[in-house]
Amino acid sequence: MDYRIAIIGLGYVGLPLAVEFGKKYPTVGFDINQNRIDELNNGEDTTLEVENSELASVLASSKDFDNDGLFLTTDPQKLEHSNFYIVTVPTPTDKNNRPVLVPLQKASETIGKVLKKGDYVVYESTVYPGATEEECIPVLEEISGLKFNEDFFVGYSPERINPGDKKHTVTKILKVTSGSTKEAGIVIDNLYSSIITAGTYLASSIKVAEAAKVIENSQRDINIAFVNELSKIFNRLDIDTLEVLEAAGTKWNFLPFRPGLVGGHCIGVDPYYLAQKAQESGYNPEIILAGRRLNDGMGEYVVSEIVKLMIQKDIKVKGSKVLMLGFTFKENCPDIRNTKAIDVYTELLSYNLNIDLVDPWASPEEVKHEYGIKLINEIPDSTYDAIILTVAHNDFKSLNLNDLKNINSVIYDVKCFFDKDSVDARL
Repeated sequence: MDYRIAIIGLGYVGLPLAVEFGKKYPTVGFDINQNRIDELNNGEDTTLEVENSELASVLASSKDFDNDGLFLTTDPQKLEHSNFYIVTVPTPTDKNNRPVLVPLQKASETIGKVLKKGDYVVYESTVYPGATEEECIPVLEEISGLKFNEDFFVGYSPERINPGDKKHTVTKILKVTSGSTKEAGIVIDNLYSSIITAGTYLASSIKVAEAAKVIENSQRDINIAFVNELSKIFNRLDIDTLEVLEAAGTKWNFLPFRPGLVGGHCIGVDPYYLAQKAQESGYNPEIILAGRRLNDGMGEYVVSEIVKLMIQKDIKVKGSKVLMLGFTFKENCPDIRNTKAIDVYTELLSYNLNIDLVDPWASPEEVKHEYGIKLINEIPDSTYDAIILTVAHNDFKSLNLNDLKNINSVIYDVKCFFDKDSVDARL
């Protein structure tokens, strides 16, 4: 097959994939955000998932769709030259934790307008089992006027990108693939096999591939919830949680999970997709939702512990000056999607504290736009009544906490990042 690729959505998932395909095939990268396209065409990726030099080397020098390279656009008509469409748009949840499939449906509409006989459409966005066939394929058929599995074929290949991870990059992570027919699955698997050096795994059906993705992150969520609960228990027993986990970790089959704030675009979202589908089928998922409730409450728990420590040290809580270190959803990464650091921040505000929020990785403009709060990239020349480490950025390793403390201050380490003896408490 003469592959001509189109990637729909150029975020943390879509861009690395588009770059890899662009090295080997004529590839169009499409995104509705003109600013994103402009920055990428200038050879800059603010998500830091692709090196600028690598991006620049693969950008198409012309609009010749018959040559290898990556052409970037916001014009959906430019997709009509493609025969293989890959959807990598976000699939968030709303304020009530219900799946939001609008980006997926809009992407399907965009593709439907240019879909031709013999084309393939592959979805990578995380969904619940059945979403591709129930929500996406009907849109493709309606808009294109074509017949599914006769005129065009569909697959699902779940993304496994780990933002900020420079070791497990897209080509080095084994790729699960699937197709709407046996033959389509083979075609789709062969395409991914041509760029994924780690290999591929062809699942038996689209639903199996969808379910495999959604349980990967649900499993992690439940495991982290377990150690978060352990942390609460051991805190009451005056036992250091990290020391317990290190001791238990000497057994070969002990799973090395750590307590913390659980956010991000996958782990903090995917369990709700599975839970809703389970409820629609008549089953109420107990463990999955219990894990979510516990993890969603960790920001409030952290602040309650900090306030208790302040009271024990006779620090006046109202009006106290607090330094919060880190806002992204994970360390050494600029991604602020679904960050649970916001829970800590808003809970601190409820006590009328004055907060300096510092994160050298996050964009102050993006944080202001998405959350309406002020962030700075450098620590002010000041001292604080309380210091909270919420994200373990390497940039914070060189901090001298004594320079930031008042005579009587509380230091709380959410990530067990600093030496135990240098903090008052850690999660």
